[in-house]
Amino acid sequence: MTSAPIVVHRPSDSGGRRVTVHSRGRDEILGTAYSDHDLVVFLEGASVAEPDAVLDDPQWVEWRGGPAHKFSDA
Repeated sequence: MTSAPIVVHRPSDSGGRRVTVHSRGRDEILGTAYSDHDLVVFLEGASVAEPDAVLDDPQWVEWRGGPAHKFSDA
């Protein structure tokens, strides 16, 4: 694998970060996360085992355009 299957995109101007998962050759939008809790809920829904344990694992999650665990530009 050349990149993480889960991408947390840059914070939007209105807050929150889009979350996508790469599965079966395509990217699927899971939703917009406003906190780590939201992100964990999305990953649970995508059948990720122990989702809270993978948030800082770069083999699972790629944080783009901003620091990990920060969900707003402000």
